[in-house]
Amino acid sequence: MNIVSISGSLRENVGKKDAKKLRNAGLLPAVVYGGENQYHIAIDAKAFKKLIYTPQVFFIEIDIDGDKLKTIIKDVHYHPVSDNALHVDFLQIFDNKAIQMSIPFGRIGKSIGVAKGGVPFNGLRKLKAYALPADMPDHIDIDISDLDIGQSVKVRDLNIENVELMDDRNAIVAGVRTSRTASADDLDDDEDEEGESEGETESPAAE
Repeated sequence: MNIVSISGSLRENVGKKDAKKLRNAGLLPAVVYGGENQYHIAIDAKAFKKLIYTPQVFFIEIDIDGDKLKTIIKDVHYHPVSDNALHVDFLQIFDNKAIQMSIPFGRIGKSIGVAKGGVPFNGLRKLKAYALPADMPDHIDIDISDLDIGQSVKVRDLNIENVELMDDRNAIVAGVRTSRTASADDLDDDEDEEGESEGETESPAAE
């Protein structure tokens, strides 16, 4: 798992008025919890945007007056209208304590079904992984090479070393389904066949 470093400064005051001043100054109120101490800090709002508007996941090392804490983003509070971040909760993590993170995944391999005209799809957006920090992947590859049309990979089919997946075991992760075009073509073929059959039935009667 990659680590991104940002700086944070301890807040002198905690409250709505102080938080508003920080935001007006381009800073974002935040809290770091999960360790022996809880830290109320302010971080650069622009730097934080780069952390959340990306499909990648990583650990975040926050430098608070020389004290470096390894964390993950646990929760973000957004403004209901502007959708700007108002407050961030960071969870401090430790090498000997397992954590849960939502990990992106991607499909690899050319499936049998796709070769027949099927369309690959994802059933989940991300996978909820539970593992020690050292074992936490930043991306998971899902091999769909053996999937035919109508088949899928479910959570229970995945085996990732030292990682427990917390999603429903029966949830579909990725699969291959019939394309709409293929379905429409099949329907047209069926109608043509029916039309030919009707014609063949009526011909003897006309004679």
